[in-house]
Amino acid sequence: MESSLHLSEIFIYPIKSLGGISLSEAFVEQRGLQFDRRMMLVDEYGIFITQRDFPQMALLKTRITDNRLFVIHSTFNQSIILPTNPDDKTSSEGIKVIIWNDACEAIKVSKEADEFFSDMIGIKCSLVYMPGEEFRLVDPERKYVSENHPVSFADGYPFLIIGQSSLDELNKRLENPLPINRFRPNFVFTGGQAFEEDKWKDFLIGDIRFKAVKPCARCVITTTDQQTAERSDEPLRTLSTFRRNENKVLFGMNLITYDHGKVKVGDKIILL
Repeated sequence: MESSLHLSEIFIYPIKSLGGISLSEAFVEQRGLQFDRRMMLVDEYGIFITQRDFPQMALLKTRITDNRLFVIHSTFNQSIILPTNPDDKTSSEGIKVIIWNDACEAIKVSKEADEFFSDMIGIKCSLVYMPGEEFRLVDPERKYVSENHPVSFADGYPFLIIGQSSLDELNKRLENPLPINRFRPNFVFTGGQAFEEDKWKDFLIGDIRFKAVKPCARCVITTTDQQTAERSDEPLRTLSTFRRNENKVLFGMNLITYDHGKVKVGDKIILL
């Protein structure tokens, strides 16, 4: 039977918790999509910072052109150009960083970047990059993934997928419908029932095989307007009325893959 499920949107977030980039195609690596969350901002103690505590980070938008990463503050109209692969340089300064319960080796991108982001966000911080040889583990306690598997600076898993039908069902219940960027997915798909991704296990996007690991527990970032950085109660208030599981509000599915290769908008999704 012809699959009714199709990949409809692809997003990457080159710097964790800054604005994302919509793509028509992307290269899949085990630790995530190419360029996705390979950079991150840390405070002066090396601890990661996100929109959870600094919603103004949403105002920093990103785009990649000619292998350069452009970051533009949408209000201040200030910008910086960064390399997409800072570890190509041999003189980079190493730093130990903390993300949740993980300690990782990273490299500082540049003093210029540190000054720019400190000015834009309003706290002293540094931009760091995960070098190719660093191996941060998914699920080190082996609750959901039974073997060693790498992940970038994403919160916990390399990929997040959400069905358009799931967003549509949520928006029916909201006074003011929300865009998908509130949920910061890597993949959006059309077709199927609302929340059917909750039950997925193994599936293909095009030729690339993915494994659904666990539903994604949502945080206060979803309540941050990605255009204005303003906060509200939604969508967590409404989601908690019908998507609560124990203490967590669930929306979207975390994924891993064992493959490498390209996915593109329009690819069929085949459940295995």
